[in-house]
Amino acid sequence: MKLQPDRIETQSVTAYGSGWVAIQGEKITHSVLISSEGLRLDWRCQSFDDLGPHHFAQLVDLDVELVIFGSGERLRFPKPEWQVGLMQRRVGLETMDTQAACRTYNILAGEGRKVAAALIIEPSASNN
Repeated sequence: MKLQPDRIETQSVTAYGSGWVAIQGEKITHSVLISSEGLRLDWRCQSFDDLGPHHFAQLVDLDVELVIFGSGERLRFPKPEWQVGLMQRRVGLETMDTQAACRTYNILAGEGRKVAAALIIEPSASNN
């Protein structure tokens, strides 16, 4: 699906499909962290099952008010104990499938919110 924002003045997800997202038009086929402040980092996990507490520890220092967690092709929730650092810093965490996370991130970033998206991009059969 191709997304057409009205006019977002920040980094946005411009398209997505099974096994990929496009950020500012660049196709990405691996998990990624992005923020409305311009951050873009590889997020070293190929699937939800690869996640551990160290992945969520990376999110604590992003200096955002909310993290949108895209859990892959389907909705899955991270362990509550992995979220403790975010709660202590008063950073919200919303969990949804990755495609919904892309849409939500774009809306919030477009509103000027300090938001990040942690997106699990699971390899699809066509990317292997």
